[in-house]
Amino acid sequence: MGPFALSSDLISELLTSMRLRGVQYRRVHAGPRFGLTFDAGPGHAAFHFLAVGSAVLRTAGGAIHELAAGDAVFLPHGGSHQLLSDRDIPAREIGDFPTAALGNAMGDVNACPSLDPNPSAIFFNGTMEFDLGGMRGLGRLMPDVMLVDARGERYPGLLPILTSMRREVCSARVGFAGILARLAEVAAAMIVRGWVECGCDDTSGLVAALRDPRLARAILALHRRPGHHWTVAELAAECNVSRSVFADRFHTTIGMPPLRYATELRMLLASQWLAQGTLSVQSVAQRLGYTSQAAFSRAFKRVTGQPPGASRATSRPVAANTANTANTANTANIADAGG
Repeated sequence: MGPFALSSDLISELLTSMRLRGVQYRRVHAGPRFGLTFDAGPGHAAFHFLAVGSAVLRTAGGAIHELAAGDAVFLPHGGSHQLLSDRDIPAREIGDFPTAALGNAMGDVNACPSLDPNPSAIFFNGTMEFDLGGMRGLGRLMPDVMLVDARGERYPGLLPILTSMRREVCSARVGFAGILARLAEVAAAMIVRGWVECGCDDTSGLVAALRDPRLARAILALHRRPGHHWTVAELAAECNVSRSVFADRFHTTIGMPPLRYATELRMLLASQWLAQGTLSVQSVAQRLGYTSQAAFSRAFKRVTGQPPGASRATSRPVAANTANTANTANTANIADAGG
């Protein structure tokens, strides 16, 4: 695994908290000259897979990435970006082009000009809700663009997934839209896992803590038992170091005291559970070890700035089959990560 020697338990714990939920998918046919703009809202990631042709990806910051047939790219922070046939082509919003419904949350976009109806490029685009749960701090360290070399060592097993995507995009067999959605979410999850396993591009902070066996054991304990109200002494014992050494090392590396990290972890998990809409505020409070709903509500508002009910009210429902697809992708990915 190289210098980033994480245990499979810790990698699995991190990936268990990951959620990828499809919001909107498109299969796009483009002519020889095309320019498409994609906007993603807060908490949304973008995924593109180029099945046929070539394209240029340009980010809002002006970074340029060349894409060839078979390439995939994941943008964990979303944001405005463009896919172009070449750098000088003007771009239009993807929503301005004619779109035919292919099923729930899937559309077929025709960006070919009337004078040249045969596509020169065919690609698949996905907009996904992306959340790393209690490891959200790690998500903030991700690069804006994760361009995939499926043939490299970082992503073993991804090449067959992308090959299957290319076949489904081009053949348009019965049921291809649903299969593409499933494959896209598995591919995105594998891209995130590859980034984690290969050292998170040598970023700092939380990653440095995960590299340190003494701190990693404490973080794993916090994530496994978020409802336990840990003391600094207990966490230090998990790491087999003194209380003072542990507290100083944790604060220096993570940037906050261990008990503050524990509280923020609980509230991140609470926000995730409440947004899913399957647990009451009381149930979430009990799961996280609070003796009363009032005490939990005070802690939640202190950390997030809003009462727990607001998280439930502002969460957006996701179609049942799309949510199940995300869970299937996560399950497959996590099982593989832990092996």
